[in-house]
Amino acid sequence: MAYELPELPYPYDALEPYLDEDTMRLHHEKHHGTYVANLNATLKKHPEADPGNVDVLIAELDSVPEDIRTAVRNNGGGHANHSMFWQMLAPNSGVGGDENLDEDLAETITWGFGSLESLKEQFTAAAAPGPCSARAGRG
Repeated sequence: MAYELPELPYPYDALEPYLDEDTMRLHHEKHHGTYVANLNATLKKHPEADPGNVDVLIAELDSVPEDIRTAVRNNGGGHANHSMFWQMLAPNSGVGGDENLDEDLAETITWGFGSLESLKEQFTAAAAPGPCSARAGRG
């Protein structure tokens, strides 16, 4: 069974301005896609080692032939981790007002940042490209 790059559950530009469309395309299509392509190429050497499910493949890594085990761990693990990662990200769903937060989380945010709005502002400022990014041609 050949593994496939899963589709994103949202458009590439859905996470802007935090993650731009170009970054999402690069990370999904090229980075994650390379893990999938390399995993498939690796498993061609020992197709019998593939249970047809990447999570089972990784969980039963000790049963994978030693000559491909490292490549399966790296590429299968990269594929599994990225597949989970895309599901954890979500575009603005309307959640984010203080009224939508768990009481303990709201208290912690207020204690640490003053307010949810202040947390968002500080997070956005910290994530913005800085001088090093601009010198590298990004930003």
